[in-house]
Amino acid sequence: MLLLLTQCLVHFGFLKALDIPVALSTGEFLLLAAATLCIAAAGYIINDIEDVETDLINRPEKRLIPLKITEKRAFNYYLALNIAGVGLGYFLSLQSGNSAYAAFFVFISALLYSYATFLKQILLLGNILVSVLVASAILIVVIFDLSSMVTGYGPSLTNPISVLRDYAIFAFMLNFLREIVKDIEDMDGDHAYGLQSLPIILGRGRTAKIVSILAIVYIAVLVVYIYLFLYTNPVTTAYLLFVVAGSLLFFAIKAWAATSKKDFNRLSGYLKISMLLGIFSLGVLSLSLLYA
Repeated sequence: MLLLLTQCLVHFGFLKALDIPVALSTGEFLLLAAATLCIAAAGYIINDIEDVETDLINRPEKRLIPLKITEKRAFNYYLALNIAGVGLGYFLSLQSGNSAYAAFFVFISALLYSYATFLKQILLLGNILVSVLVASAILIVVIFDLSSMVTGYGPSLTNPISVLRDYAIFAFMLNFLREIVKDIEDMDGDHAYGLQSLPIILGRGRTAKIVSILAIVYIAVLVVYIYLFLYTNPVTTAYLLFVVAGSLLFFAIKAWAATSKKDFNRLSGYLKISMLLGIFSLGVLSLSLLYA
């Protein structure tokens, strides 16, 4: 749902709300969102299939595969969703007049499969890859909505593209943090099956401290960004400082003191809230610009 909300806020809550010229009609945007969701859902399924053994240890009570859905049926769902997602993406690419855009959907689908089957076993590479794919949910809207408009509206699109690029970078940063927290949660099962992750190498305690420090670094980056680019917008500045940075500070404090698996489960939830609040800041920015 975070994925869909993010794309809707980018298209409707930012670009269209501020009357920025976009290439996609509402129907075409819904096709883009549907294609993205199908491919993302397929990625979750193949990852769950590949994690069947480790999930016996990490989350035995939450398993869907094979307790509620057989592996064969789950793989059929994976294939169907992938075909639907890539097919919708190809159709949308033809509609937009650039069939080459279809390569994005094929590439993302292939990366998700590669991540689930072997890339996540490589230290930090899987964390980085998933975070890049999360950020791409914003960038793919920029590509479809704005890239074909640059020729006619070039200078007027510079700021919107820069803002959305920066949001994509911040989405990458937050999701990278969450991936490390998930690795801490899954440490027992990963270790049992010989997988490599930061907490397996450094231990839960040290990794939790690193996560806490990273969150503080993110806050510092956000403060500098506000100082450089948003100081003339007091509403957005206040929201980012007190709501988004405040939620990250709360997370950093909790991460520093975390010791039990229950603590790390909560940390993952806190980061979801921070990500949600970060997404809403795009709407706050739009409203502050509209009613300034």
